[in-house]
Amino acid sequence: MAGILNKLRNLDAYPKINEDFYSRTLSGGVITLVSSVVMFLLFFSELRLYLHSVTETKLVVDTSRGETLRINFDMTFPALACSILSVDAMDISGELHLDVKHDVIKRRLDSHGNIIESRQDGIGAAKIEKPLQKHGGRLEHNETYCGSCYGAEAEEHDCCNSCEDVREAYRKKGWGVTNPDLIDQCKREGFLQRVKDEEGEGCNIYGFLEVNKVAGNFHFAPGKSFHQAGVHVHDLLAFQKDSFNISHKINRLTFGDYFPGVVNPLDKVQWSQDTPNAMYQYFIKVVPTVYTDISGHTIQSNQFSVTEHVKSSEAGQLQSLPGVFFFYDLSPIKVTFTEEHISFLHFLTNVCAIVGGVFTVSGIIDAFIYHGQKAIKKKIEIGKFS
Repeated sequence: MAGILNKLRNLDAYPKINEDFYSRTLSGGVITLVSSVVMFLLFFSELRLYLHSVTETKLVVDTSRGETLRINFDMTFPALACSILSVDAMDISGELHLDVKHDVIKRRLDSHGNIIESRQDGIGAAKIEKPLQKHGGRLEHNETYCGSCYGAEAEEHDCCNSCEDVREAYRKKGWGVTNPDLIDQCKREGFLQRVKDEEGEGCNIYGFLEVNKVAGNFHFAPGKSFHQAGVHVHDLLAFQKDSFNISHKINRLTFGDYFPGVVNPLDKVQWSQDTPNAMYQYFIKVVPTVYTDISGHTIQSNQFSVTEHVKSSEAGQLQSLPGVFFFYDLSPIKVTFTEEHISFLHFLTNVCAIVGGVFTVSGIIDAFIYHGQKAIKKKIEIGKFS
């Protein structure tokens, strides 16, 4: 038994030195104090990293198919009335969303940017009590109202009972309403008078669009849109104006849900128009992004970068459609963010590295100073130090 203990004693890699052989110095004490402070600072820094999650970033090829893209927007047009503003979306697959109203909310603004809660009674032209029937006579008390679509009926029995119905029927035919006062429904509802009454108002429009996950564009522009001979057209004649101010502020624009750390470069961006007409274009590159938090919850979203361009034209010379256009394309690369904790073994390894590293470096510095002092002292004693 004693032999085994002696063999174990010979394996001791940490031989002990008698205290009588210790030599304590002032420089050693200073180095010990400084190294202890450094050691504690590094330890608490490592502890903080261990207690908090870290985010790992990876780039992978986006192999998703058949998904949709949700576009959330909140735009303010200080000089464009809600009654003439429309939202359209289209993509390279040929799918069209014209004059989108579903999931889109408009709020009228006065010249100071305050929300107009409700329209005052009596705005617009006086209503004609007996509207014009499709057959040409006025509505009698025992008849059901069926207004004319003025040649734009898809089927013979179709009725257009409001100005909006007539404009929609014209849009489907690819026609434009040149003079609303010639249409009984628009005259009765005071369409042109309402447009004139809203002159000087602004509009806050917000909501979301659900589109195919392919390249496309969406835009905010005056007038009702339709396709004519394969060309996207907006009916601006009905408003009897030769210029439109599309100054705007983007309160918020996102492609998908919010996730921690996301930066949307167009939030709070605004632009003021200094020519009678302009077409403002944003070219957006959308990067699919997946964020997984520490609990394993995954958020499918997107980030984007943007460049911009503006086309201007003079009054009465509409070389391009006035409006704000967003052209977007999708990146084939997907970014993944994953929150995770550092493992305890990794933390323990780093703590040991900190303690051992600081202890070793401080020992080297102390030995260098100690032996340097001894050499200088010895030279002084023999008179060779100068």
